[in-house]
Amino acid sequence: MIRKKSTRFLSKIAVLFALLITVLGCAKPEPAANDKAAPAQKPKEITVSWMRDLGPSNPHAYYPNQLFSQSMMYEPLVSYNEGGELKPYLAESWNISTDGKEYTFKLRKNIKFSDGSSFNAAIVKRNFDAILKNKSTHAWLGIAKVLEKTEIVDEQTIKLTLSEPYYPTLQDLATVRPFRFLGEAGFPEGDDTLKGLKAPIGTGPWMITEYKQDQYTVFTRNPNYWGEQPKVDKVTVKIIPDSETRVLAFEKGELDMIFGEGAISLDAYKQLQGTGKYGTALSDPVGTRNILLNSTNEKLADQRVRLALQHGVNKQSIVDGITGGVEQKADSLLSNNYPYVDLKVKPIDYSTAKAMAYLDEAGWKLAPGQTIREKDGKKLELDLVYDKTDPIQKVMGEAVQAAWGEIGVKLNIAGVELTTATKLLREGKFDVRFWFNSGVPYDPHTLINAVKEPSFGVAEAHSRIPMKQELDQKIKTVLASTNEFERKKLYTEILTTLHEQSVIVPISYIKQTVVYNKSLSNVTFPASRWDHPFNGIK
Repeated sequence: MIRKKSTRFLSKIAVLFALLITVLGCAKPEPAANDKAAPAQKPKEITVSWMRDLGPSNPHAYYPNQLFSQSMMYEPLVSYNEGGELKPYLAESWNISTDGKEYTFKLRKNIKFSDGSSFNAAIVKRNFDAILKNKSTHAWLGIAKVLEKTEIVDEQTIKLTLSEPYYPTLQDLATVRPFRFLGEAGFPEGDDTLKGLKAPIGTGPWMITEYKQDQYTVFTRNPNYWGEQPKVDKVTVKIIPDSETRVLAFEKGELDMIFGEGAISLDAYKQLQGTGKYGTALSDPVGTRNILLNSTNEKLADQRVRLALQHGVNKQSIVDGITGGVEQKADSLLSNNYPYVDLKVKPIDYSTAKAMAYLDEAGWKLAPGQTIREKDGKKLELDLVYDKTDPIQKVMGEAVQAAWGEIGVKLNIAGVELTTATKLLREGKFDVRFWFNSGVPYDPHTLINAVKEPSFGVAEAHSRIPMKQELDQKIKTVLASTNEFERKKLYTEILTTLHEQSVIVPISYIKQTVVYNKSLSNVTFPASRWDHPFNGIK
């Protein structure tokens, strides 16, 4: 009897327990205060614009590949830092032989490409050898001319042998292109990377995850990156060819930032700055905006004509009227914030009287009632081509056209695609064109190398100056010099001669601009002119 009651009691307890479990299962539990699930993190991303398609992102190739995007994906052995300091990067150290002809680099360990493959001496050699397949194309950069041989010392050590000493070797290896590194799976058959690549694979902090030609490119963080990861997860680059459209897109909130030389007119920069609604910044001088006068044209072979054209340009008026005072009037080829540049040359100032006197002396006469000077039945008429995607070049071209018209020189101006402008420059087929030096870490050595080395337009433009052979020998000597005193002396002599010959007419010192939403912080300029600004942005 007791056993039966006990059994019925246990059965009731079981039923009640089952009901309790059901009720608790249906109830929504309240989590403990310190046990709440973290909300999903919204991806940190920024959208910027660029004026042209970024190209195939080939580390060894030039246009249409864009420098800033190449620098996002591919890295150098050596980095260029503030004040010109060179620091280890993919190479952790290096040694230079006493004769200056051998450079041995010890590579960092445990570096991976974005596809997970290893960075080592073998892949460094493969990249350098691919670059040397097209030595003449890269000869504007002095290291490409003198790099003779690459050797694998061991898995993490590579040795470069030069045909002659070349002091800017480390500076050249710090540049954005072509001496950066493509992963093994990116190489084409035959390793001629100038003909194309299979995929853009680098060791850098960014990789391309989406690309639509002439519309946009999406960069996301490289999960295998060896260094400090960027603060944002994604950068979308929208292609907007027209500068005014870029500004409108920014004001409508479709862009977070506009950066880069020529990406925005300097008038628009000042207008956006004046609203107080946006963050803005202006860099120190990064290059010189020049006019290149081609001495292969018989009219421009005469130094007096070149000096007249320089005296005929009101640089200060251009700087004030076109750049709104953002840029600075250039009195010499390079500003004095470059290594070895401490020039004390006399500026060739604006003077229509001096300009006309030089032209008269050179035999170019302005007949009564005429507006164009003539000599031997020929008119003093020249053509200027400019990159039509650059809003500053167009208005500067028009200003120069008007100024030279006042001294009896007719200047025809035409905007062309950058590919056409570059082709005409490299072939030396131009009268007058805008040209700017490369900036740091390239100059001053790259500028003077371009004066000496044919096939890039600058040497051709100087080919008719009387002391060209002597100048070329000085350039060769300074680039091989291991004597610091001799190097400074030769640079002063070379740059002074270039100033006096006026083949390169400096107009203004270029400054980089950036305009950004105030939701962004830590927006800074890279130490090297052509590197990207994205890693530190928050």
